[in-house]
Amino acid sequence: MKPGRTLVTGFPSSFLARRVVRKLLTTEPEGLVTCVVQAKFGARAEEALRELDASERARIQLIEGDIASMDLGLSGKEFRELAREVEIIHHCAAITYLGADKRTAEHVNVGGTREVVELAEAATQLSRLVLWSTALVSGARRGYVLEDELTAQSGFRNCVEETRFRAERIVREASARVPATVLRPATIVGDSRTGEIDRFEGPYLLVQLLLSAPSDLRIPLPGRGDVPLNLVPVDFVVDAGCAIARDPRSIGRTFHLVDPHPLTTRGVFERIAHEAGRPTPRGSVPTRMAAALLRAPGLDRLARAPRAFLEQLGTEVVYDARNTEELLMNTGLQCPPFETYVGPLVDAVRRQQAARRAQVASELEALPEQEDPLSD
Repeated sequence: MKPGRTLVTGFPSSFLARRVVRKLLTTEPEGLVTCVVQAKFGARAEEALRELDASERARIQLIEGDIASMDLGLSGKEFRELAREVEIIHHCAAITYLGADKRTAEHVNVGGTREVVELAEAATQLSRLVLWSTALVSGARRGYVLEDELTAQSGFRNCVEETRFRAERIVREASARVPATVLRPATIVGDSRTGEIDRFEGPYLLVQLLLSAPSDLRIPLPGRGDVPLNLVPVDFVVDAGCAIARDPRSIGRTFHLVDPHPLTTRGVFERIAHEAGRPTPRGSVPTRMAAALLRAPGLDRLARAPRAFLEQLGTEVVYDARNTEELLMNTGLQCPPFETYVGPLVDAVRRQQAARRAQVASELEALPEQEDPLSD
């Protein structure tokens, strides 16, 4: 039998997509993986492939294209061939940076999803379309959010939430024609064992702040600190998401990939402080005040993502995960508690800061010595 072909979008620019590709190559040793790669990421994609062994590289096909363009930016021949052969689609491509502009977010998140759904509808052998969405599609909603709900009654805090909500709605509307599974991770952090992550944002702002502050300074919390902060390590997200996607019972359903027992913001901050060797936080600054400070002239453009994260910290929401618990019941997969992996997360920031300091020192050493104007 001919090995099945899986399409993964977002490779190599998406950290999640790279991890999904690695997982598929490990768990499906005969499967073939196709990635549609923008030309500007071609060299980066080749570099990512060099990290794999030869047998894994032989099962990956890179096609130049753009998932947000018509027919994924492929030629007619390439599109038809992909539609004939693809059996599973993992749609990971998305703008996730909370400070992104609306035009870019809409182009990729909404337009890209629409194009992927059109491919799914044309695919003659498709068994599953997997949308890697986000729990943040609940937007500014507070309280208990069910997995099968998709409502915009409370509005959105930024264009990323709005456009990812619209992307999920596109897939849900197509589910009558396409076998689809929707996965909604909470805020993704690094690998629970290594701390590996592609960029520092969201909760990593707390780590960077603590490591950069004077060792005896007690930093106040943004907000009251009693709101749950739902964090999930990327290895759990990928392991659980791929296991759910393989389960026939997941077709037509939505799954929250979340920590069932999240710490509060204060709990997260205290554990980060302890791991970083810093004093625990004292006092608090109202979330709106902290966000308002970041709107000061000159700071606004640089602080869009931090401000969006601060707004997240002020939204008290609990994600129901009964669908996920049902399908993972006998797999042994469960989200690890934050305190078991906070160490690798802090170490990852330490390594990055040390590398940056070393780079700056190296650049300074490379500068030509300035001649003393007072010397003879």
